[in-house]
Amino acid sequence: MTAGTSPRAADTEHDPRWAAVLARDAAADGSFFYSVSSTGIYCRPSCPARRPRPVHVRFHATRAEAERAGFRPCRRCRPDAAPADDHARAVAAACRFMEQAEETPPLAVLAARAGFSPSHFRRLFRAATGLTPAAWAAAQRAARLRDGLERGEAIATAIANAGFGSGSRVYEKTDQILGMSPGTYRSGGTGAVIRFAVGECSLGSVLAACSERGICAIALGDDPDALVRELQDRFPRADLCPGDADFDRVIASVVALVEAPATGLALPLDIRGTAFQRRVWQALTKIPPGTTASYTDIARRINAPCAGRAVARACAANPLAVAIPCHRVVRRNGDLSGYRWGVDRKCALLRREAGEGNNN
Repeated sequence: MTAGTSPRAADTEHDPRWAAVLARDAAADGSFFYSVSSTGIYCRPSCPARRPRPVHVRFHATRAEAERAGFRPCRRCRPDAAPADDHARAVAAACRFMEQAEETPPLAVLAARAGFSPSHFRRLFRAATGLTPAAWAAAQRAARLRDGLERGEAIATAIANAGFGSGSRVYEKTDQILGMSPGTYRSGGTGAVIRFAVGECSLGSVLAACSERGICAIALGDDPDALVRELQDRFPRADLCPGDADFDRVIASVVALVEAPATGLALPLDIRGTAFQRRVWQALTKIPPGTTASYTDIARRINAPCAGRAVARACAANPLAVAIPCHRVVRRNGDLSGYRWGVDRKCALLRREAGEGNNN
């Protein structure tokens, strides 16, 4: 029997495509469509509607073939929509479901609701968001915790409202979640001490700032006062202290890094960002000096091939110039594109890594 011909019930029941329809197999979507003569519609194999009687079913190789035969698309499974749209809707629905759930649903539950196998849905979710469902849920809990603390909620209340089952889990991972203790974060960083200094290099002014955990900011610019104001905006309630004589070693190391970016920085870093940003920044540190990668390349390396734009935003949010080498990321065609501290500086850094000297 060829696709689109009128079948007998026995022919349909013995067709392997009918087995896919009975199983509502999402993996078969796109490989064929089936129509139902009693309703005048055509569907995907995974359609959740009640299964038709085999005698009413015809198979079609393409949507166009089904529509030429006079059938209209099903409103439930939307066979006329692109698969990517279906995937995006499934991921968005899962995100809404996780946001409303008191506890993070297991992957198997999320996948079953979306009509995919757990492994396939995990891949779809990661491609769309850059994170696994579990990591996305953890990032949302962390965001709710930060919001609650910033609103002045009691620490225990903020932890509970964010969806953490145990306060001890927050304190165990406080560096990853908040970058400081919940109490310090609630007070807007009040009491946190950040030392800083501004030096000069061949690319202009350079600011370096350190928390008790390590270097938390490196910035380049033309106006030293503007760099300090940006630091104040980022840590509005922290105690910002100009570095003393001992801090000269830090600023000297940062200046040396700018002059010779391929050498790296042998000082601890205090990296604060979302889970996705940290994954991107970690991938950037693995780009060899003297080479470049595109935003799409980085998206693939973190197993989020559709997240090129999100990678670009993470690069733009990089708080540690040169130490996290976002200057090594370019457009797919090789163009330098933007750079938080100026495209001219990006070009100069790449030339230095390529061994072309320190000329601007």
